[in-house]
Amino acid sequence: MLARVLSSAVIGIDGCLVEVEVDIIQGLPSFTIVGLPETAVKESKERVKSAIGNSGYPFPADRITVNLAPANIKKGGTAFDLPIALGILTATGIVSRDSTSSHLYMGELSLDGRVKSVSGALPMALAARAAGHSGIIVPAENGQEASFIDDIAVYPVKNLSQLVEFLQGRLDIPPVKTDQREPFRPDGRHRVDFSEVKGQEHVKRALEVAAAGGHNLVMVGPPGSGKTMLARRLPTILPSISFGEAIETTKIFSVGGLLEKSQPLITARPFRNPHHTISDAGLIGGGQIPRPGEVSLAHNGVLFLDELPEFKKPALEGLRQPLEDSKVTISRAATTITYPASFMLVAAMNPCPCGYYSDPKHECGCSFQQIRRYRSKISGPLMDRIDIHVEVPAVAYKHLAGIDRGESSGAIKARVDAARRVQAARFNRSHIYANAQMNSRHIRRHCRIDSAAQSLLETAIDKLGLSARAYNRILKISRTIADLETKREIDVGHVSEAIQYRTLDRGKAMV
Repeated sequence: MLARVLSSAVIGIDGCLVEVEVDIIQGLPSFTIVGLPETAVKESKERVKSAIGNSGYPFPADRITVNLAPANIKKGGTAFDLPIALGILTATGIVSRDSTSSHLYMGELSLDGRVKSVSGALPMALAARAAGHSGIIVPAENGQEASFIDDIAVYPVKNLSQLVEFLQGRLDIPPVKTDQREPFRPDGRHRVDFSEVKGQEHVKRALEVAAAGGHNLVMVGPPGSGKTMLARRLPTILPSISFGEAIETTKIFSVGGLLEKSQPLITARPFRNPHHTISDAGLIGGGQIPRPGEVSLAHNGVLFLDELPEFKKPALEGLRQPLEDSKVTISRAATTITYPASFMLVAAMNPCPCGYYSDPKHECGCSFQQIRRYRSKISGPLMDRIDIHVEVPAVAYKHLAGIDRGESSGAIKARVDAARRVQAARFNRSHIYANAQMNSRHIRRHCRIDSAAQSLLETAIDKLGLSARAYNRILKISRTIADLETKREIDVGHVSEAIQYRTLDRGKAMV
């Protein structure tokens, strides 16, 4: 007695179809699973046996062999419980082969037959649609998540008995219907606003420029100056997430098992703020069973690293690949997995270990060597990938006590959106979306400056000690500032402002 049931595994953030073959022959009772199953899949034998028996169906006292094909791909997770159980019921004739052939199945089984939620339902639904299947059977808790995919019927089931009766034609399960526009309707989800920030107008401007051009940014200032407060408000001025970006971001959260029941689709740009004690695998991704790290969870959003020099150096060096390639590749003996990682890096740091170097109101007790050692924790190649450096001084009392509210996030976002539309038109034939992603060819074409701006830039490099790598960064930032002002040409004022955003390139700033 042989039965075939279709399921799916997840490789990276993509679904991969898996054929669950169940063969039952006479012999001593045994239950074997082959096809590179990991521990959670091997343990499904006990869950499946108990779930079938406790649901009122006979479990065959014969030799059972389950093959997960293709056999050269590792299979992990608990999503194979339901298709294995269904394969056994099909092989024993309780469910007809014809009724199971047009759907893809996934779900974890409890010992009493309940179907529990699994990770990766969204990429599995995408894989089923790509393969041309008409429907997908998912746990009830995963129904709404999978239903955001068009052109495939999503049937939620609560227990094994319900699925059997549905396939036998004795029970009707209506497919889940979801309005794709509903999650994107304005709901005031941003609970913070730039109007709440007192003072720091030049830092707000730097964040606006960073948002408009997709530039990475580092803020340098003493404790309590508002660096974290400002960073948390950056997502409120970024362009709204598109449906395609939402699906791609949700896939990462789904694979990581981080989707909340109340939010089956990520509809706001992520803001990830890992602690500086995070491990390399936690930040970049990996582990014994590879999982997406914080850089991937920040995909299409913001990764905020507070106290940047306190992070482990190997973890910081691991940021270089995703910052350069917008993806993370994790290699293991059996497989290589790639996770997307296109994010804005926003970092914050003190100017010295005590935090008060160059602060006029506090005395710095750090020695020259301590400051040098503190700042050297951030390597040149990493700093080379950060476009904007901005100083964040302590806020004066007159600003703290003032009653005037600053410009709202909505007003700033309107300018950012306009600048992004200019860039979208400029790069419509390129595989980039913002000025920060320009390469040398794009810079030569789109960042031409006149003789006055050239003279200013030459003076800045020669007199202020700006590094050679700052040259292209300044041109990129100048292009973004011009876009914010809807100017086709970069003028000397744009270059002058851009030079101010390269603080850490100046010789005197590095002590």
